[in-house]
Amino acid sequence: MTANWATFTAAEPDLAATVEERFGAFTHHVLATLRKDGSPRTTGLEVRFLDGELWLGMMPDSLKALDLRRDARFALQANPGPGTDTHGGDVRVSGRAVEVTDAVVKGAYMKEVEPPEPFHLFRTELTEVVRTYVEDEKYLVVQVWKPGGPVRTLKRT
Repeated sequence: MTANWATFTAAEPDLAATVEERFGAFTHHVLATLRKDGSPRTTGLEVRFLDGELWLGMMPDSLKALDLRRDARFALQANPGPGTDTHGGDVRVSGRAVEVTDAVVKGAYMKEVEPPEPFHLFRTELTEVVRTYVEDEKYLVVQVWKPGGPVRTLKRT
């Protein structure tokens, strides 16, 4: 089961706001894709939240775009920032990336973002959103959301 960003936001608005804030704190994040041989590839990436979607834009024929064309599964880690202070927690989004080739959709994205052309555009279908943070300098708290269910919260000392 997958969900777009709007579905996640409607289901869990507080967690969605925190995740967007974490991604908004820095420009570059880390995308994990799968190479031809199945091994992981991590690369830098900028993301956009527009019109109820989480978008991934990439340079033409970049290895990450070619990876996603071959196997749509991805994990996206928000940049934790400098040092050890991860204000707002550490967030990760996983799912499938669907390439957008529709000229109207790409045109609307281009109007908002003004990316260098040409480019690949992928719309995300979420399978999991995870936030990890420290509470009261004592507990490690992990919040996990999957489509169709509520956020599960786990606390460890």
